[in-house]
Amino acid sequence: MEKAEVGETASADKGYEARLEQVIDEASIPETKKERLRAMKKEELLREIIDNVGKRGGAGQNLQKVISVAMLSEGWDAKNVTHIMGLRAFTSQLLCEQVIGRGLRRVGYDKDENGLFLPEYVNVFGVPLSIYEPGEDGDAPPPPKPSTQIDVVPDRASFELKWPNVLRIETVVKPELAVEWAKVEPLTLDPVATVISAEIAPALGGAADMSKVTAIDLSLLPEDFRLQRLTFVAARKAFAELRTNFRGNEEYLVFQLIRLVEVFLSSDKIDIPSLFHSDPVRRRILIALNIDLVVRHLLRFVTEQNTTALTPVFDEENPIGSTGQMRAWYTTKPNMPTDKSHISHVVGDSAWEQYAANVFESRDDVTAYAKNDHLNFQIHYLWQGSRRRYIPDFIVRLANGKTLALEIKGTDSEQNKAKREALDEWVRAINSVGGFGQWSWDVAFDPSEVHDIVSKHMAA
Repeated sequence: MEKAEVGETASADKGYEARLEQVIDEASIPETKKERLRAMKKEELLREIIDNVGKRGGAGQNLQKVISVAMLSEGWDAKNVTHIMGLRAFTSQLLCEQVIGRGLRRVGYDKDENGLFLPEYVNVFGVPLSIYEPGEDGDAPPPPKPSTQIDVVPDRASFELKWPNVLRIETVVKPELAVEWAKVEPLTLDPVATVISAEIAPALGGAADMSKVTAIDLSLLPEDFRLQRLTFVAARKAFAELRTNFRGNEEYLVFQLIRLVEVFLSSDKIDIPSLFHSDPVRRRILIALNIDLVVRHLLRFVTEQNTTALTPVFDEENPIGSTGQMRAWYTTKPNMPTDKSHISHVVGDSAWEQYAANVFESRDDVTAYAKNDHLNFQIHYLWQGSRRRYIPDFIVRLANGKTLALEIKGTDSEQNKAKREALDEWVRAINSVGGFGQWSWDVAFDPSEVHDIVSKHMAA
């Protein structure tokens, strides 16, 4: 590992390489990940195995004991160390402290009735430490509570949930075009006044040869009169008329004009007296040949007004969060394994949350869910002049494609109302900006309401 740190290659050792290969073969990980590990240099592979001792889905998940001369003094990110045994001479008290410190990484964060973290212990043998002298009559520490590893299950990638990481939501005033369609007068396009066909003939000696007349019918050229093309042509002409007086962004102006032209062309505000010319192709030809008249008529009823819009400001470093980004953690709290979640277990802070998880597992209209624990999905809100963080209890993906942020709350308070207002604003902002699917939110004040809430948002 020392050579791996500086990029050097260790000497060849057939038995050493065979042992690394055996560890990889015995690990219960996908074959694609095994192939990636086998392609590593053996120094890097050893580091990968050691860094993932006992971690589900890691290269070293089946290892239970590690013996090393220097590792415990250099540092090791393992939080599930229960025993340390010193088998060599120690030259300083500082080295003893470093070695023991490897076993003092906190695993759980449960608190007692006084709000203090519950003590955790590690069994240390053969490491002389003279920081304090234990009493002769001291009680032996209780055995540690069994802990459960909570992590992402790679085989359940289809259950992954994603959400935007929003730092704040700004209220932005934008100029917007509006049309009161009820006041728009119908525009009559008279086919008699519009030439849509013609006849041509060769001229001989200044006189047309009527025996060789060829008809040109514009209705035979439908590709030149596609509705989408007509919409963009009309929007371009309207943009040229309005761009100098519009106070907002020009790209936003184009977007609004396209939307208004689409509505106008598909409405009943264009009147064509002839049934023959009401055919879709001939109708589009009439509109194309009178496009300037259509644009001028629509602009007569377009007004500009200021509107407020909710604009989310995203975290530039991590704009999109997901359940796949969660790092493995451990808990001694009651928990239940999952089947329809990207996360291996649901840790229930209350019986209500475990009941809600059972509801999600049993309903066919819930395609995926996750308890919002260690996921960093949070909503910022103001309370009593300070900025706070609000963490909804569940993220639920429904069969209709909607994502539901659900809170389980036994009692209500003014602060909880402020949280819900912030969540409602967050949902409206995300839905208005688009790109993250349809979101909704709700709160259950009683466990029996969870079924009704899911059904309500499925029907909405």
